[in-house]
Amino acid sequence: MSDTYNALAHFAQSWGLIYFFVVFVAVVVFVMWPSRRRRYEEASKIPLQED
Repeated sequence: MSDTYNALAHFAQSWGLIYFFVVFVAVVVFVMWPSRRRRYEEASKIPLQED
């Protein structure tokens, strides 16, 4: 039982790190994509607008 747990823990630690790194890169690329620039520039001005 302990060997199974250790093998599963090692797998989760190594591939989990790779998985979260890939997700992080995908989110950064999604946010920084050039066609989305105008949307984020407009959103950045929302706190400065008066009602």
